[in-house]
Amino acid sequence: MTAPGDVEEANAAFYRAFEALDLDEMDAVWAHGEHVRCVHPGWPLLCGWDAVRESWRRIFENTQEMRFTLSDVTVDVGDDLAWVTCTENILSELGERVSVTAILATNLFERAPTGWRIVHHHASHVLGAAP
Repeated sequence: MTAPGDVEEANAAFYRAFEALDLDEMDAVWAHGEHVRCVHPGWPLLCGWDAVRESWRRIFENTQEMRFTLSDVTVDVGDDLAWVTCTENILSELGERVSVTAILATNLFERAPTGWRIVHHHASHVLGAAP
């Protein structure tokens, strides 16, 4: 069994790559198979590493700065799968526009020989408080 700290570090590496807007770093934290999935806010489901990687390239190409403060983080670890749920509190700059937003995210990881790798990232806007 893996300690939650290993998954927390894999999750932190994902957000460091995101903040750095670095495609090579993003390559390192993701699995590279056809089973990989990603849903960015307002985007359709992306299937397979090639489509997911292209989405990151487009996001990074059109973003000047992005900073995350994570809250409500929970980590669950199984034998070969782990998942993190959190709120991404994001400060971003796109062109002349600066925005602050809260996004709910789920990151699913699979155990690989080299450590935990993301196989699914799902992010959705927070539209209001839960009932």
